[in-house]
Amino acid sequence: MAPRPSVVQRKRRRLAAVVLAVTAAVAAVVLAVFLAGAPQGGAPLTGPTPSGTSPSATSPSAASPSATLSGEPTSPSSPSPPPSESQPPEASENPGEAPSPPPVAPGPTPPPATFPAGLVGTDVEVVPGAGPSVALTFDAGGNSAGLPAILDTLAGAGIRGTFFLTGSWATANPTGVAAIVAGGHRVGNHSQTHPSFTGLSDSAIGDQLLGAEQAIQAAGADPRPLFRFPFGARDARTVAAVNNLGYVPVR
Repeated sequence: MAPRPSVVQRKRRRLAAVVLAVTAAVAAVVLAVFLAGAPQGGAPLTGPTPSGTSPSATSPSAASPSATLSGEPTSPSSPSPPPSESQPPEASENPGEAPSPPPVAPGPTPPPATFPAGLVGTDVEVVPGAGPSVALTFDAGGNSAGLPAILDTLAGAGIRGTFFLTGSWATANPTGVAAIVAGGHRVGNHSQTHPSFTGLSDSAIGDQLLGAEQAIQAAGADPRPLFRFPFGARDARTVAAVNNLGYVPVR
């Protein structure tokens, strides 16, 4: 029969058992804390992920809308806006060909001189409202040799006359035109080249009157609204054509 342990031995065994239990409890707590702080899913505990292999956090660029220069998103599938009406015209098909200039509007035409409506359609032979009188008129279409003597005679008598000038004469004798105007005399239109008007079209009549008008004005006088037919050749049509240009014919 084995001897019974003494009281001292029993106390030592009991103390050793207590120490062992406490140690086991502390180890269990430390292990639990360690396991609670570890990352989940088996991810590595240390070391950053290399930037070259990290997945992108944004959606693929093919699915993202493109942005305009102003920063506003624009849907890639939206149609382009229609061209503005203020866009410049298309270039010429021939690169070496210079673009044609825009048409230039003609300048304003001076309004025709007016005359009494009662004189329309007539070839005037009597000065309206003048009573018994004599009007001195002169046609200048040839040379100017007799002009100084005529002007001196009129000036000496204190009489003013009317000189019907052709455009060609006014161009060739600008000093004569100036002398007529300086003497206080009236000037009328006698056509540009002195043709017979009954054989001219309305367009040609316009060329004759307007050509003479410009030549006489360039020499310093204004013939409107008086006109004299070359050779006295006239009819209802030619009188109407002259009236339409702002002139009244004088016999």
